[in-house]
Amino acid sequence: MSPALTIVLIVVVVVVLAAVAFFLVRRGAGASGGSLPRRFGPEYDRAVRHHDGDKRAAEQELRERVKTYGSLHEHTPAAEERTRLLASWSTLQERFVEAPREAAAEADRLLAETATAVGHPGGDRHAARLDSLSVHHPHHVDGYRRLRAALNPAESGHESTEELREALLAARGLFEDLIGAGTSGTRTGRDTAHRTERASEGAQGPDTPPAAGTAQAPAPGMAPAPVPEATETYEGHQARRS
Repeated sequence: MSPALTIVLIVVVVVVLAAVAFFLVRRGAGASGGSLPRRFGPEYDRAVRHHDGDKRAAEQELRERVKTYGSLHEHTPAAEERTRLLASWSTLQERFVEAPREAAAEADRLLAETATAVGHPGGDRHAARLDSLSVHHPHHVDGYRRLRAALNPAESGHESTEELREALLAARGLFEDLIGAGTSGTRTGRDTAHRTERASEGAQGPDTPPAAGTAQAPAPGMAPAPVPEATETYEGHQARRS
């Protein structure tokens, strides 16, 4: 074989190997990018918007979140602790009628407490907690953001009772996910709450929060959470109106 032909063959082999390597890298990047929208859902779209449509930058941010918090293990609250948390949420929902902002602020505090209790970053590390929650609860974490924004008029642009009410409803989805982490029957309780909420909203004014007892649906096998007397009266009133 002549030296010239040998050189040509070497060049061809190098080009082919480079093309194969490029194809494998692109395919790996495509597979990773494709899995991120499935994993993060609405959180993926939010990250893309945050980066002005730059999907590569958004995906890099999401990969960093997974790298940092993907191995985090959530601890399921004990039955007694879950009962206490549910009762606290029920109480703040009742309080919303008379003091919307104070009730929303209490919901924010309770969410932070609950997230920390199950294993997410605690204290005043709000950004880290949101990133961690976005990895494990991507379909509900935005409710937490909405609640914090509603409590900060400078961030949301304005504050209204209706905005606080809607933010509280959105945040409840994350709260229920957190206290039901790793258990069965949680979705059933959440669906029941949502059906009750839709039924009651037609009879209530737009500034009235959902029925206080709706978030207290226990998981199968659990003793029901104690319901305050005022809640029973309120629910009974709702039943008579329906």
